[in-house]
Amino acid sequence: MRRPRSLDLRWPAFICGSKLSMIEISLQPGREKQILRGHPWVFGRGIRDLDPATPAGTVARVRAASGEVLGVGYVNPRCTIALRMCTREDRELDEAFFAQRVRDAVSLRSSLLANETDVYRLINGEGDFLPGFVVDRFADVLVMQCLTAGADALRDRLVEALRASLDSCAIVDFSRGSVRRAEGLDDRSETVCGDASDRVVARELGVASVIAPGTGQKTGYFCDQRDNRTRLRGLAQGLRVLDAFCYSGGFAVNAALGGADRVVAVDSSRPALDLLEANLEANDIEAGRVQVERAKVADYLRAADESFDAIVLDPPPLVRRKGDLRAGVRAYRDLNAWAMRRAAAGGLLFTFTCSQHVDAETFRRTVSEAAATVRRDAQVLDVLGPGIDHPIAVTHGEGEYLRGLLVRVL
Repeated sequence: MRRPRSLDLRWPAFICGSKLSMIEISLQPGREKQILRGHPWVFGRGIRDLDPATPAGTVARVRAASGEVLGVGYVNPRCTIALRMCTREDRELDEAFFAQRVRDAVSLRSSLLANETDVYRLINGEGDFLPGFVVDRFADVLVMQCLTAGADALRDRLVEALRASLDSCAIVDFSRGSVRRAEGLDDRSETVCGDASDRVVARELGVASVIAPGTGQKTGYFCDQRDNRTRLRGLAQGLRVLDAFCYSGGFAVNAALGGADRVVAVDSSRPALDLLEANLEANDIEAGRVQVERAKVADYLRAADESFDAIVLDPPPLVRRKGDLRAGVRAYRDLNAWAMRRAAAGGLLFTFTCSQHVDAETFRRTVSEAAATVRRDAQVLDVLGPGIDHPIAVTHGEGEYLRGLLVRVL
């Protein structure tokens, strides 16, 4: 089956070079320092003259209190992050701007990724100096997310730049989530151009990945775990492996391909497990090599009566808002404690958080507390994170969201 093609009636005006209106705003004295250092965000209290009635997503030329032009971004008076900078030049956010940003992003991935990989993060928001935008590539389908009002307003300019650079790809807009709701936006899911199949088979370092673009979690696939999946494949020979919160089974598939003796994959989502079954077939992994369990991970860990030599613990974000931090950290601690209970002596634990509000120090302390809870000694063997296709602006630590540890449980 194929998705219906959508027609965007705004395109003709855009292609003819329509210009966006731009307002002028000034920062409070001293607030220009963070922009001059390259940080892309300014909170509402740092702006001197932003009219609360300004439409969300309005493009703005930004000036210091002295009048110096600092660059151009977009604003949303209703949000704590009221200004997101797109460039430190005084220029239009026009077709040429987006064309250059997309060319840079495409060139970077082409230079860094192996030829046998056609599933990756193409645009990583502020990390590619396009705040609010995420684009993942799945073979000949691009799935984009416009997470902010400014990104929503500028969407067609990005689409046209993507079409110019990757004209053979269909584009699906799968924009949703808590950030959009905070920005005053509804969820959106539509095919913008081209014919996007319901399922796509892409290649990740030679491993087949069956993906349902624009469905499920994130954009339909977790591109950020590629290197960690590959790490597990290299260690899996002869091991008993548990892939908890397996989603479409990327870790389970790599463990099986790496020669694991036993693989168990657990998730509560039936559609996710359907994708896992498709991935096993696509990689010629015989029936029975991977035991598929539909269950809540916490329940499975409590009830399991076996030990594993390697456990992957990759839950969805348990801290979505700062106010959820205490409860979320407790949930991470409990999950890691149960995973450690199921770890064989000397077993490996690949444990992750994708909660932006859980910083590296907090996460490491949480894993340490889990080990203390179950009275197991543990060693950190490596610090894990996303792949090289997820650049982070050096001044924008907030762009770091996936944090992980490779732990040996004694």
